[in-house]
Amino acid sequence: MKWISLAAAIMLAALPFTAHAVEPDEILDDPGLEARAREISKDLRCVVCQNQDIDSSNAGVARDLRLLVRERLVAGDTDAEVIEFVRARYGDFVLLKPPFKPGTYALWLAPAVLFLFGAGTAIVVLRNNRKRLVAAKLSDEDERMVAEILATEKGDKS
Repeated sequence: MKWISLAAAIMLAALPFTAHAVEPDEILDDPGLEARAREISKDLRCVVCQNQDIDSSNAGVARDLRLLVRERLVAGDTDAEVIEFVRARYGDFVLLKPPFKPGTYALWLAPAVLFLFGAGTAIVVLRNNRKRLVAAKLSDEDERMVAEILATEKGDKS
């Protein structure tokens, strides 16, 4: 019974993450256009929420962008034209997947550079630790003392 309660609690907790912020008055009458608007909205970033698409953002700016997307679709624009229209107004920042160009090189290359830096640092640290372990070998005198202590311990337990 505990597992069922836990599963139900997890599902209820996850519900807000699956909800869309699109309000009923925004939805287009044409299901085809509405589906296109939803797809386009998933590729556009809310300029207030930073890392959330406009389809799931409750911010006022996101609502305005959703309405703008639907307005452009009703006017007959293609998906690419709608995205380009929004990008022209807000810049590449509004795209969740910005283009690979000089202005966005840092955005695209930073994860790889940081990964390589981290991997290189880990390799250096591990090599230094290995060298320290090798350098920290016991002297002959220390090894003799350890052997005596271990022999004494064995003798006491027998």
